[in-house]
Amino acid sequence: MADLATLDPASHRPHALHDSARHWPETNCYVDLFIELVGALGYEVEAMFGFTVTQDFEGDQFSFFKVPVDDLEALYGLRVQELAIFDRLEDHIAEQLGRGRVVLVEVDGYFLPDTGGVSYRVQHTKTTVGITHLDIAARRMHYFHNGSFFALEGADYDGILGAPGSAKSADALFPYVEFVKLPTASAPRIDTLAVAKKLLARHLGRRPASNPIRAYGEALAAHLADLGTRSPDYFHIYAFNTLRQLGANFELLASHLAWLARHGEAGLEAAEAAAIEIAASAKTMQFKLARAMARGRYDGLDSFIAPMATAYDVVIGDLSARFGQASPSRQAA
Repeated sequence: MADLATLDPASHRPHALHDSARHWPETNCYVDLFIELVGALGYEVEAMFGFTVTQDFEGDQFSFFKVPVDDLEALYGLRVQELAIFDRLEDHIAEQLGRGRVVLVEVDGYFLPDTGGVSYRVQHTKTTVGITHLDIAARRMHYFHNGSFFALEGADYDGILGAPGSAKSADALFPYVEFVKLPTASAPRIDTLAVAKKLLARHLGRRPASNPIRAYGEALAAHLADLGTRSPDYFHIYAFNTLRQLGANFELLASHLAWLARHGEAGLEAAEAAAIEIAASAKTMQFKLARAMARGRYDGLDSFIAPMATAYDVVIGDLSARFGQASPSRQAA
């Protein structure tokens, strides 16, 4: 934690998984945060994405994928727990930082200067940050968010944590907060490759019982009909929860397979290529959807579904034959 506490937002270099050359340089706030945190701790980030094979279509959205806390502990010795908030948020965070933890807080993106041009001082949005340092006297905070590491201060600090001497109103809700306990110097060494392969096999047994991209295709006509009744700015909300989650999920799976290949797992080329195809096609479909909403015509979008669904069958079929079960375990409806 001493290393995290001295990180400088001005000199921080984002992890390669946040490179702008990728199809989806940002995924969602929770996964992006852990990419940066795990990377800053010096661990192999790509090892943790076996869980992406469990993504499903949930009827109105693709799963908002998050790294399971059990995987983080098995791979890196990181223990993520909920932190009860019953007094001043600032004081709770300071206590845990003093104990060598990282604190994850759901905050309002309205006060995050790194979201300039999106939500900063424009709209109120829920997002998660990973706090590593507070200077209460200077009202300054260092935090991981999305694809990098940042600082905020002054009025933004007050917006996130409350102004000095301010009291919480009786009807205000406390935010949801977690904290990450880091492994001690004496913790046993973890065989990351062996654990990652075991986790991938486990998650393949938890994969959807049917192809989620085909399921999305079956719902697409109804989704497009609804989009036709919405204002143009609704596109961003819809795309984030559908095509971005799908594409980013499978690009991270491709990175996981490339990492396994670098560590001696041969024969994953077809599965990796199929995962990349899903990521790239979802990005292209998102661009096409934006243009469709602008002109009010939605024809041709369904042509993306069949190739992506076939690519899904390839990647999941190959991985199941190699690492997992022939058929998934029963899933809750």
